[in-house]
Amino acid sequence: MEFGQIVSGVPLIFVVMGIVELIKAFGLQGKALTAASFAVGLALGIAYQISLGLPTGYAGWFGAVIFGLALGLMASKVYDAMKSATKAQG
Repeated sequence: MEFGQIVSGVPLIFVVMGIVELIKAFGLQGKALTAASFAVGLALGIAYQISLGLPTGYAGWFGAVIFGLALGLMASKVYDAMKSATKAQG
């Protein structure tokens, strides 16, 4: 997986992080926010793979789900790392 997955000029990971910040503004916090970042990353990752071409067969769908899982995991861990860095500064 490349970190440079770009949709209309915007890196996908930044879109996920922005949506997570929006969810945070509505009051979600803690582990629920981490789960939300994972879910958003998963959904957008699968949607991105489908936008490249509808997967055919098991291998295509499995690859789309794995890509979504990777993006979701990366998004949730990036969020946790940013949260830890912010606490260390403050």
